[in-house]
Amino acid sequence: MTATITGVGLRTPVGRGAVEVFDALCAGRSGLSRPPEGHPVAESLEVGGFMADIDPRTVVSGPDANTLDRIVVLALLTAGDALADAGIEVGRDVDPVRIAVIVGGVGGMATMEAQVLARGRRGRPAVSPYLLTGILPNMPAARIAIRYGIRGYSSSVGTACASGAQAIADGLRLIRENVADVVLCGASEAPLFPTFADTFGNARALARGWDEPAAASRPFDRRRNGFVLAEGAGLVVLERTAHADARGAAGYADLTGWGATTDAHHPTTPRPDGSGAAECMRRALGDAGIEPSDVDYINAHGTGTKLGDVAEATAIRTVFGAATPVSSTKSLTGHMLGTSGVVEAVTAALAVAHGTAPPTWNLDDPDPACAIEHIRKAPLTEPIGRALSNSFGFGGQNVSLLLGRASTATTRLSR
Repeated sequence: MTATITGVGLRTPVGRGAVEVFDALCAGRSGLSRPPEGHPVAESLEVGGFMADIDPRTVVSGPDANTLDRIVVLALLTAGDALADAGIEVGRDVDPVRIAVIVGGVGGMATMEAQVLARGRRGRPAVSPYLLTGILPNMPAARIAIRYGIRGYSSSVGTACASGAQAIADGLRLIRENVADVVLCGASEAPLFPTFADTFGNARALARGWDEPAAASRPFDRRRNGFVLAEGAGLVVLERTAHADARGAAGYADLTGWGATTDAHHPTTPRPDGSGAAECMRRALGDAGIEPSDVDYINAHGTGTKLGDVAEATAIRTVFGAATPVSSTKSLTGHMLGTSGVVEAVTAALAVAHGTAPPTWNLDDPDPACAIEHIRKAPLTEPIGRALSNSFGFGGQNVSLLLGRASTATTRLSR
């Protein structure tokens, strides 16, 4: 049973929607900047991936709007974008019990921080009775289900920076197991608040000391010195291909395989030999029934950390050798945690659709320890039949997704 991506919703530092985001990634338009004046992380971050403020009351009315975390607001907006892009109205185009929603992310910790501080200043009366319904990790999926009348399977995924990719993989499993005809899946992350930024800063995991914010994120470059923290949300409509054809929908790409493993090594650092990531990629290939030589492009997790980039490059060489073209789009978006896996899976899908893969910008001096076939300076323009997208997270979480050309009767060219 095949599954096709028929709708995309993206809200990122480089733009909104499949067209705008993919064009930015190919053109080298960075979404990284200094913190806006007065932003809560102005003293915690040198550079980040920021988006405009959104008043929660424009999305949800009622007394709980003031404690609705940004992850929920972004998820609701992005879900609307994805469903509209797919041309789906729940109840008209899909049975409400045959559509599922899966949203990954770390949860509404910014709102929790604000409430803890408020309680410290004003005591118990400062704590909102609506706190939990604004911050729990399942609330993005639950709020989406409530808004759009989705009555099928619903869940949240908490596999750190792999959560968005894991949500998409879980969506494929639901379709294959005939639990759902349509799955709205992805992630929503809003980590740009002081405590979260400070923990990464104190761990010296963040890029620092760059005169130009756009130069700070440098996956696989010899001068990289950390990742750039960013916010964003991404959801895709994954649909049983026959269901999409029955309603005349056009597909971006098929999701043909997935793999997942755990390093079982360390809470934050990957296995130096990349063996967990390598096995993950092999599982995705096996699930799709293809060989490494059948993959034409790899969108790497590539965050710009010293250890992570080397481990991933080692894993890629182990499975694919050094000939398969590779790039990381975090050089422009920064690291949106679980959302990155969704944006990067969409990038891989569009690379297949258009025969164009964006480069790793800022890769001026490739690290010899990351000896793979980097796409640099300009997009790769050649036929891409299949693409792999990697997402790795704290705890040793590894997820790989394989994308191929859409098998729907009609296909989407989004640009």
